[in-house]
Amino acid sequence: MKKNMFTIGKVVNTHGIRGEVRVIQVTDFDERFNEGNVVYWTDKQRNHVTELVIDGHRMHKNFHLLHFQGYDNVNDVEAFKGGVLTITAEQQTPLDEGEYYYHEIIGCTVYTTAGEEIGIVKEILSPGANDVWVVKRKQAKLKDALIPYIADVVHRVDIDNKHIVIEPMEGLLD
Repeated sequence: MKKNMFTIGKVVNTHGIRGEVRVIQVTDFDERFNEGNVVYWTDKQRNHVTELVIDGHRMHKNFHLLHFQGYDNVNDVEAFKGGVLTITAEQQTPLDEGEYYYHEIIGCTVYTTAGEEIGIVKEILSPGANDVWVVKRKQAKLKDALIPYIADVVHRVDIDNKHIVIEPMEGLLD
């Protein structure tokens, strides 16, 4: 069960005494937390996996508050703190052309259209209108590059070969 699991949320704390947990969402798909959905809690080392059925969901101060079937007391969910909620590859939602899962982009090597290697995508930020790819530079002394995922900058994404080609705007890589 440990292979092909994809993180959708981080359990940061319990909430109240009735078995709810506070979750920070790390997926673009809000429907992942709908009642009746199956998710898998995994510890930090990914050694232990527990299948859970969501039977309660509400928002509170930018957190998802989830309740799981059969976990009706704060003591039942205390061990979930610090772990992550995951789904299997089969549970992933199909994407449209030109859309990618974070796990497909993270780890890709970024090149300019001139063939210069910039570095490797290490993280994706979602600050608003478009995602921003954080690229760890090949030259260790340089700060991370922030690449906006927009058509004017990102020219080609080859997931199979983990290869991305960009046309940097003026000042983007300074």
